[in-house]
Amino acid sequence: MIRGLIFDINGTVTDILTDEGQKDLYRVVSNFLLYQGISLTPDELCRIYFDINERQRAESQEEHPEFDAAKLFEEIIKKHASKYTNELPAKKLKLLPEITAELFRAASLLQLKLYPEVKKTLKKLQKKYRLAAVSDGQSLWAKAELNAVGLADYFDPLQVSSDYGYRKPDHRLFKKALKKMEMKPEEVIFIGNDLYRDIYGANKMGIKSIFFKSNQGDHTYTAAKPDRTILHFEELEDAVKSLAAEAER
Repeated sequence: MIRGLIFDINGTVTDILTDEGQKDLYRVVSNFLLYQGISLTPDELCRIYFDINERQRAESQEEHPEFDAAKLFEEIIKKHASKYTNELPAKKLKLLPEITAELFRAASLLQLKLYPEVKKTLKKLQKKYRLAAVSDGQSLWAKAELNAVGLADYFDPLQVSSDYGYRKPDHRLFKKALKKMEMKPEEVIFIGNDLYRDIYGANKMGIKSIFFKSNQGDHTYTAAKPDRTILHFEELEDAVKSLAAEAER
């Protein structure tokens, strides 16, 4: 019996577009840091950001490592702090890495919206199933972005890869969600837009899956075997109903 639905977020529920390569992003963050007593040119900041990001992943022992944006900016702030920075109010200084990470995301954001019919479909599904989410990304970004599109209270639990240091398709993210939901793999369906990270990850756990072939994600990984494929989010209700009926046989 199907009791729960686990969703990927970016590219599945939210149609989000960011660009971490745009020069204006680093100008904005560089200017912000200037007011915190940290002097880095946009080009310097860009180089340092990608260097630390790459190093975090390289130093990880995980097969599918995730970086930590707050720790990344904490390292930048500590290394380049001036006397002015260190004399900032203690509460502000403590929050500065997270605030800078949020500003970085905000400046990189080009688009954030729900795919058509998402909220209507989720409202219908939550009447019958528990909704959860397993998403790759940064926790401090994911929660704010779900709130911005009106879905802050839809997913319980919300598992985000930055909290653990590894990304999908690592089976542990799926296991943690199942444990919190108090459900078995055969009692849930995973919905995602990436054949490798989402569908292959669910396959390895013995979880039924629905591939949402959206405008984002890997559509070519042939080892992944979705149980259903949808092209529009509004098709999800029928796909879930079909898989749930199969599970009852």
